[in-house]
Amino acid sequence: MNVKGIHHLTAMTGSAAHNFKFYTEVLGMRLVKKTVNQDDTTAYHLFYGDEQGNPGTELTFFDFPNAGPKRAGVSSISNSSLRVASDAALNYWIERFTEFNVKHAPISEFAGRNVIFFEDAEGQQLTLVSDETNSVAATGTPWDKSPVPVEYGITGLGPVRLTVRTPEPTIAALQILGFTEKNRVPALVEGQDDIIVMEVGDGGSGAEVFVEPRNDLPAEVQGIGGVHHVAFRVKDEEELHAWIDKINSTRLPNSGFVERFYFRSLYFREPNGILFELATDGPGFATDEPLETLGESLALPPFLEGKRAAIEANIKPLNTSR
Repeated sequence: MNVKGIHHLTAMTGSAAHNFKFYTEVLGMRLVKKTVNQDDTTAYHLFYGDEQGNPGTELTFFDFPNAGPKRAGVSSISNSSLRVASDAALNYWIERFTEFNVKHAPISEFAGRNVIFFEDAEGQQLTLVSDETNSVAATGTPWDKSPVPVEYGITGLGPVRLTVRTPEPTIAALQILGFTEKNRVPALVEGQDDIIVMEVGDGGSGAEVFVEPRNDLPAEVQGIGGVHHVAFRVKDEEELHAWIDKINSTRLPNSGFVERFYFRSLYFREPNGILFELATDGPGFATDEPLETLGESLALPPFLEGKRAAIEANIKPLNTSR
């Protein structure tokens, strides 16, 4: 029983409106769900993905306008990757990033693939990674109504980088989920140990986690421009319950079963303090909206629908109509 790869990543923004503009108009991702943080309904939870928001394509954001900026450090999800189909797509993105004044590095090679390191306007550290040499098929299909041509569009999530002071406990937690060591690559910072590449399932870019040892950083302070948690894919609710039993057997403190309506979840922190989630592949985002208009109106799960008037009164309007 192994997880299938990365399900979604959830980061933090200070402006839902600016976030929506960047990820849809510049990166060309589709907003597939505009809902609220179910634990704090005064905050939006925005889900961006491929044309349907398939698992493995979702980059999501909590909107926390009163939060401070993140302080980079250990015990963090320090970099998130987005996949494109080819090296030719990276050439397109270099031109697009220049056109839109997106801070970025030139195309380089990292962990056997060509990449572009870049960041959004709030300082979130991101990577575009080419699937040119990836042996595993793309997770999703770019939306054909995106401003980015389909052949260059973002197809899903790539490797996630976890930065920790001591890698062994994090590796042990990943091994519980079925990850094994694939290889090691040279550190990005001189004087630091090699980065350990862990993979799960069929492997490939969408099923890799990079564990980066760093002894030169303080602990991260989470905030705007940082990543809140990473979620890994499990098949269905039956398998999730089996995972709950397995995580309980390890004595790792955890949330138990959590109903998120669009998927079902389990949360726990690995020993270095990074928040992991296990999330089911379904039911999906077309459960309560037509596929054609995903993300255009505020969607609420049934257990929050009775509070809609109060929720809408306490959240800043966000126009996501197309």
